[in-house]
Amino acid sequence: MNPPESPALEARAPLTRRQLLGGAGAAAMLTAGAGLGAHRAAVAQSSKPLTLAWNANAICLVPVPVADQLGFFKKHGVKVELTNFSGSTDALLESIATGKADAGVGMVHRWLKALEQGFDVKITGASHGGCTRIAGSRTAGVTDLQKLRGKTIGVSDLASPGKNFFAILLGKHGIDPNKDVEWRQYPADLLGLAVEKGEIQAIADGDPNLYLIQKRNKDLVELATNLSGEYADKTCCVLGVRGSLVRGDKATAAALTRAIVEASDWVANNPNESARIFTKFSPVPEADLRAVLGTLTHNHHPSGLALRQQIEFYARDFKSIGVFRPGTDPAKFASHVVADVLA
Repeated sequence: MNPPESPALEARAPLTRRQLLGGAGAAAMLTAGAGLGAHRAAVAQSSKPLTLAWNANAICLVPVPVADQLGFFKKHGVKVELTNFSGSTDALLESIATGKADAGVGMVHRWLKALEQGFDVKITGASHGGCTRIAGSRTAGVTDLQKLRGKTIGVSDLASPGKNFFAILLGKHGIDPNKDVEWRQYPADLLGLAVEKGEIQAIADGDPNLYLIQKRNKDLVELATNLSGEYADKTCCVLGVRGSLVRGDKATAAALTRAIVEASDWVANNPNESARIFTKFSPVPEADLRAVLGTLTHNHHPSGLALRQQIEFYARDFKSIGVFRPGTDPAKFASHVVADVLA
């Protein structure tokens, strides 16, 4: 049984780049509802397929193939073509902003700095929380965050969500992420070997890679995740839609968003079947995919005001460590990049 549809919200006019930096009623509602239904039907019958970009290596994005294979897109009257995108986030957001893709799903900590640059992409929804962790070496004495002082943390990318998120988290625990620790980049599949050789004493990375490294190396102990403490109810991955589609065809943007949200609910309620669906895209054994899904919160997918508040929260985080420009207003930024499309 599919979960009930989620409530949704109204669209807002975008801010300019300069602003970013600095009885009859019931009948009208029925008429609008009928018009919306007719519009959805027209989308299903005549519109060209929407292109949705995602990273087919990321188990946390399993709501995308679930929505495709189990008919959530079809249910909401949108034709969707999936395209695997594993390039840079700037390139992904540029492809959406310029219409080469219509939408994409990705990690909020990799998107926000790029969105601050002005790409015409609107965040319309979210899919889950979790999937980024930091683990320390017991042998090196790194058994809690405070023990990271003077140590080297391995990451797969110096602009990765893991590096960005845990730099913020360390700062909130009184550890200067620029002076008290060193960050060192390695290919993702060599991070475990770097710990074994003593070149690094901790790893900050996403799953399933870090999960598999920890499974092989029992010396590693989890120190924190992006669901720790005040982040327990925060979203991790978001849905972005090209701004021109949001402004010109809000109903289609809403239908796509609603399909991803409902697919995320389905994943939360059916993790084992979701892992089976994802095996088509991953060489990771199904049992390991199930284990990783068990650590995620696919029932955490805010929209509207709640999503804007989370994006504002993250924007303040980014500003606190100098990732965002000093002149960027987190509240205005959040209002600019989040579109309330659900109705």
